[in-house]
Amino acid sequence: MSELVLPFEKRLIELEKSLSHVENEADRDRLNKELAAERERVFSELSAWDRVQLARHSLRPRMLDYTARLFLDFFELHGDRSFGDDPAVVCGLAQFKGRTVFVVGQQKGVKTEEKVKRNFGMAHPEGYRKAMRAVRMAERLGYPIITFVDTPAAHPGLEAEERGQGPVIAETLRTFMSLKVPVLSLVLSEGGSGGALAIAAADRVAMAENAIYLICPPERCAEILWRDAERKAEAANALRVTATDLLEFGVIDNILGEGALGAHRDPQPVIDAARAEIERFLEDAETGIFTPEHRRAKFRRMGQWAEAAPVAAQAPATAEPAPTEPVDNAGG
Repeated sequence: MSELVLPFEKRLIELEKSLSHVENEADRDRLNKELAAERERVFSELSAWDRVQLARHSLRPRMLDYTARLFLDFFELHGDRSFGDDPAVVCGLAQFKGRTVFVVGQQKGVKTEEKVKRNFGMAHPEGYRKAMRAVRMAERLGYPIITFVDTPAAHPGLEAEERGQGPVIAETLRTFMSLKVPVLSLVLSEGGSGGALAIAAADRVAMAENAIYLICPPERCAEILWRDAERKAEAANALRVTATDLLEFGVIDNILGEGALGAHRDPQPVIDAARAEIERFLEDAETGIFTPEHRRAKFRRMGQWAEAAPVAAQAPATAEPAPTEPVDNAGG
């Protein structure tokens, strides 16, 4: 299990092991206080790269962990009616507190065999076509849609490109943007590139506290910028991939708390937070505030830029500097 312990968690694990062997009440109290202080210190000082490692942790809850705990009567739909079925994308109908909803998401897998079967959550074109089939059905029936984002990217292989990976992602985005039923998207762990955004063009987007949502993996970004993948931590910080950053930028609308231990060690807090988020979303959806126009406007507002004024031609190096008037800065 040592490979599942992240570097910044080692002291926490040591304290927990010590606590499990202590019988003296005074020593237990002391260790509990030390453990609580260490948890507070560790999780308040996490870097962007620490969050990347947490987001990729193999013990984090996956889409099907959420659906099993949040929904009743989940009925899965298979196939894209064109090429085949993609296990990386899971779609279906379910009941949430008496309401029928459509569910779409990426399943990375837990054990090695399942990870291989589901291609580590990296969808092929037929996966996105299956998602479009499901959400169009939801629109016809008038049911809200909940998507679960958990993928490093869409599948980058030759066979996916041959079957139109880029165009089908664009078509999926267009489909989600035009849906007349409300859409909620939850970013569970790793939301990478257009493969994630394809099913996250939603009226409301919430993100797990230690998840990441980004256009390019930090390792690849470091290779592109500095030809050095070892500068991945620097790249992660520059990319601003964390939930706090993205909430500040208006890319997401809410953060799902993961409790004191993180979702990889205790998934219940983040699943409870997801349940509350879904309930709040469905209540708001009843008011009719979510429309295609609202959704498109939301995404158009994202991002800011400024046009710099033209740079004035510089005077020759031998020219005398132009005289300037003294400036009074007293007014600020």
